[in-house]
Amino acid sequence: MAYIYVKQIGSKKYYYLRVDKRVNGKKIVKDIAYLGSDLSKVDVKKLISSSKYGKEITKSYKQINHLITSNYYYRKAELLKYKKNTYLTKEQLIRLNAISFHFSSNFKKLHQLTAADFLNNFVISYTYNTTSIEGNTIALADVKKILTDDSIYLKNKTLREIYDLRNTKDTFNYIFKNTLKLSLKVIIDIHKKLMKDVDDRVGFRNFDVRVFKSHFKSSLYFRIDKEINDLLSWFNISKENIFVRAVIFHHKFEKIHPFGDGNGRTGRMLLNLILLNNNLPPLIITKKNKKFYFDSLSIADKKEDYSFLISFLLDEYEKGYWQHFIS
Repeated sequence: MAYIYVKQIGSKKYYYLRVDKRVNGKKIVKDIAYLGSDLSKVDVKKLISSSKYGKEITKSYKQINHLITSNYYYRKAELLKYKKNTYLTKEQLIRLNAISFHFSSNFKKLHQLTAADFLNNFVISYTYNTTSIEGNTIALADVKKILTDDSIYLKNKTLREIYDLRNTKDTFNYIFKNTLKLSLKVIIDIHKKLMKDVDDRVGFRNFDVRVFKSHFKSSLYFRIDKEINDLLSWFNISKENIFVRAVIFHHKFEKIHPFGDGNGRTGRMLLNLILLNNNLPPLIITKKNKKFYFDSLSIADKKEDYSFLISFLLDEYEKGYWQHFIS
């Protein structure tokens, strides 16, 4: 298996193509090519044809190509001038702009059918992860089957879990294809779509709830309308970076907890609506990082400190984007 190894000397990075092989039961690590200090100039196909390790490089082509592509856009983003930001470091702003540059200059210019394939794979992964965070037990392989064939049902799984998956896919496609201004009506509409055939309680709750294992008190039911409207007003006048605004909105929405059920699913969908409305790609919060996600929300609850949540979601954003939106 081939991979790119980074050696840093001072502030400069040097890249090597390294291969791991097993010979007589022993692992052997060998540098097979020096790639220089600028990955954007590397021709992977030429490396494959000229190296005796062509097979190993071919197996790792996607991973290597992802790193090379993202590195090119990082370099491009580094050329911008950056003002001091309350929540984001210069390095974090560069990472965000690299994603934005690639999404606008590459993904949005793909052929319609090619873009649809990328988006479909993203939706499957997003649906699996966002529903799993809330307790859906259907495995990723089965999620793919259910979302690509409406006639498939699983004998050992509830209809609620299956509807949960299909609703998430349909709702994501709805916000992706339509220009929806963030509003009280849109929030309720998105929740209604996500909860179709899952929970018939439509609209904001008319009772108080205590969120299990949480470190915050959700809003009293008679204050929900006002607090959501206040949140929307804050969002519309805030001058913060849009990614930061989306993250803070997400936290504040979850803290209000306006619905009887489906607050997490709705909040993560609204987070993506905000990003898409601002010509940014959507984000996946992964099931494997569920604990870190909840812990980051909890820190924001206790301390009004969003740095952990922003940093965590940027890491998720970065990994997910380069994984799902590069061929």
